[in-house]
Amino acid sequence: MRLSKRSRVLLRIAVAVGLAFIYIPLIVIGIYAFNSSKILEWPPPGFTTHWFSQAFKDDAAREAFFTSLKAGVVAAAIAMVLGTLAALAVARHRFFGRETISFLVILPIALPGIVTGVAISNTFTQVLDVPLSLFTVIVGHATFCIVVVYNNAVARLRRLSGSFEEASADLGAHTWQTFRYVTFPGMKSALIAGGLLAFALSFDEIIVTNFTAGPGVQTLPLWIFANYQRPNQLPLVNVAAVFVLILSIVPVYLASRLTADTSGISTRG
Repeated sequence: MRLSKRSRVLLRIAVAVGLAFIYIPLIVIGIYAFNSSKILEWPPPGFTTHWFSQAFKDDAAREAFFTSLKAGVVAAAIAMVLGTLAALAVARHRFFGRETISFLVILPIALPGIVTGVAISNTFTQVLDVPLSLFTVIVGHATFCIVVVYNNAVARLRRLSGSFEEASADLGAHTWQTFRYVTFPGMKSALIAGGLLAFALSFDEIIVTNFTAGPGVQTLPLWIFANYQRPNQLPLVNVAAVFVLILSIVPVYLASRLTADTSGISTRG
């Protein structure tokens, strides 16, 4: 589609405004992480890396960081297993209620986090009589992480011909061999991308975590929220926010590169 010169200029302005709306606040957080003063003022009176070392020395912040890492890694691993199984069932088999199951798998990502958090908390504490802990946080995160893995896996399986799997079965391979040598190599990059996105979603999640974390369990987003109103902790909060930002952006970037590279290869093929 050819655009007039005026339309191109307006489109570029609109894109620039949209990106500025999204990223200027994030840039401000990054600048404040190097603020030499404990008081938030603009522009900062000076810059220092002192607060980064202080954040690493803070036991509560460090423990919260590793708790977020553990929750994110385990939730992503659970999501990769369950999301892949659900995708294989929906994309490779025909059965009554298939579309309904697909809808139910995707639904948790659209539900308000506060509803998911309350539901999971009540189920564990009131119905199952299981105390809230890191385990319940991981389960809560996995419920919506499954969606991104499922979506990636289903999209890839629908692009892969099932004839290769049929040929593998005709040649005597059993189900596990077919999956290992035929299906998995074709969908591997999609699963890795889904796992990275799931980790990013889990690492910076706070609403569901707030309802499912037990006593003594604090992720980095929860630590940031708890310390944001404490003036003496603001410099460390800004540093923690930068780490959350980085550990959210990097997996998303890697996932997009994996998806883009695979799409290019598929198109040329």
